[in-house]
Amino acid sequence: MPTKQPVICVVGLGYVGLPLAAAFGRTGWTTLGFDINTERIRTLKAGEDWTRELSSEQLNSTKVEYSADPAIIGKADTVIIAVPTPVDDANNPDLTPVYSASRTVGKHMSKGTVVIYEATVYPGVTEEECVPILEKESGLKCGPDFTVGYSPERINPGDKEHTVDKIVKVVAGQDAATTDRVAMIYEKIITAGVHRAANIKVAELAKALENTQRDINIALMNEIARFCDRLGIRTKDVLEAAGTKWNFLKFSPGLVGGHCIGVDPYYLVHKAKMLGMHTEVISAGRKMNDTMTTFIDRQISHAMAQEKISPVGAKVLVLGATFKENVPDTRNAKVHDLIRKLADAGCIVSVQDPELTKKQIEELGFHYGTMTDGPYDCVIAAVPHRSYKEKLTELDFVKALKKPGLFYDLKSMWDEAKFKKAGVRYLAL
Repeated sequence: MPTKQPVICVVGLGYVGLPLAAAFGRTGWTTLGFDINTERIRTLKAGEDWTRELSSEQLNSTKVEYSADPAIIGKADTVIIAVPTPVDDANNPDLTPVYSASRTVGKHMSKGTVVIYEATVYPGVTEEECVPILEKESGLKCGPDFTVGYSPERINPGDKEHTVDKIVKVVAGQDAATTDRVAMIYEKIITAGVHRAANIKVAELAKALENTQRDINIALMNEIARFCDRLGIRTKDVLEAAGTKWNFLKFSPGLVGGHCIGVDPYYLVHKAKMLGMHTEVISAGRKMNDTMTTFIDRQISHAMAQEKISPVGAKVLVLGATFKENVPDTRNAKVHDLIRKLADAGCIVSVQDPELTKKQIEELGFHYGTMTDGPYDCVIAAVPHRSYKEKLTELDFVKALKKPGLFYDLKSMWDEAKFKKAGVRYLAL
């Protein structure tokens, strides 16, 4: 193992790469950050992070050399690839960002480099698909000339408690020496410690499993929510009762979007097909969660009909357009599908989100509106942003609604009794 300090280059400075680069930048090691987005590099140099994962103070407290010039990669002996791995319109893995990053790294890496992948992939991608790209572009041979490792990201956007340094890091290398080096590198910044996986494929599958497990548990809650709807009882009441048992897992129903939970299971489904295997449980969970917007749309439409509110021309306000609470991330946000379904039915839909500007909402293709632009036939609390609970009361919603009117509480944040007392129809998932 080299005794000199490593020179780190993080490729991809989004939700995963930036916190990682900032953490290494505080160690005293030479830390470089590369991203193909020149505007991203400009704002980072100015001390601004549009993901809001890091404050200006945090950015200014670390030392990272940012660049949109891939030549900077050649200065490093340790390259960490932290790019997104989405799915396409058919829910097949889209490894374009990983392949592209591998080509860029291969063109600029030097002999002796360790390349570590953080992107979520299906087992085999690092060694069977990325290594050949690195070899082709670099003219080097994996093993004698460079090595690869894998250490899956565990960033939870918007979570200021479980930051990168406080989450146990899974690490693996193509051989024992590489595993030791990868572990040494991350141990420098991870106070929670590292876990050495048996090999790279184990680490790749472990990462995909983490989010697949959450997906399946949420799918179960979504099925229970449908069950409760048929029974005419509140899902929240059932979960509170079941949750009194010490080993009951406290998941809740909802829309599963974003770039992890709603995506990673498809990577396992794809790999299973390559192996001639059909995934029963994983596929069922994905189907359940992917059809929740249709179920919620039907819930709302049925309730509006009961209140004699015609969808054609009905004025609707949707609160929340991000994929989860307290983040500005709109990637794969399933609430967008709900908004479009309501609009297709003839509703006049307005959207507001405290994490997004009016311009950003309009760029998503939606009409911007606020609570004071009512009265509305229906208000939908779709994303449980902290500021909604802090700033809005049941009375605020009542004032924003016509009578008859409907308030839909997707995450059961509000007091049903107060709406009933005010003569407003309350409905929750």
